[in-house]
Amino acid sequence: MKTLYLIPARGGSKGIPHKNIKLLSGKPLIYYTIDIARRLADDKDICVSTDDDEIINTVEEYGLHVLFKRPDALATDKCGTYKVILQALDFYKNKGEIYDAVVLLQPTSPFRTVNNVSSCIERYLQEHRDMVASVKESSTNPYYNCFKVDNSGTLEPLFNEIITRRQDAPKTYEYNGAVYVMNVEKLREKSYEEFNNIGYAIMDELSSVDLDTIVDWKFAEMIISENLINHGY
Repeated sequence: MKTLYLIPARGGSKGIPHKNIKLLSGKPLIYYTIDIARRLADDKDICVSTDDDEIINTVEEYGLHVLFKRPDALATDKCGTYKVILQALDFYKNKGEIYDAVVLLQPTSPFRTVNNVSSCIERYLQEHRDMVASVKESSTNPYYNCFKVDNSGTLEPLFNEIITRRQDAPKTYEYNGAVYVMNVEKLREKSYEEFNNIGYAIMDELSSVDLDTIVDWKFAEMIISENLINHGY
């Protein structure tokens, strides 16, 4: 299976300004993801998609060549990742490089491990899925402690079934944003958000940390300083 490891790194960020190259424990955030990709693939199959010159310079200082600069139209808040994936695939296709699968690794998940990525790839191959995504157990459970508001402004359960103990509720999971393994042929047909044949691989809470706000960043710094996670294995 010919696989492209795609790292999307837009320059704009409101929650944490320029977070993709902000130093986390003395190391640009994007380097954590590049390190994982390099343990799984050659540099020629690792693509950083960015619109930002500083990110390009930071990545190339790490020895990974950025082959193209993402168009401004694909670097806005409103542009989804799907179009970014297709643009990267088209770039390589025009160079004669045809990929069977894309492994999407977002830089905001610095604590994902090689094993986390490998588990997703193995499930993708074994289960013949359109996509396999990394997940974590949901912090809230729609069967237990999630509610909607009725027309009178009153909280009511999402389901008619009343479950009084969390351990009696079915387990639910959410995407943690760390790993997505996707079939390129299926991506050419429709967005991965419309896929139905989706598998999953579970990650623990700390490995699933996603950096979106400054509070998330402080938490990540604490995880590293307290040696709470053995990163990279």
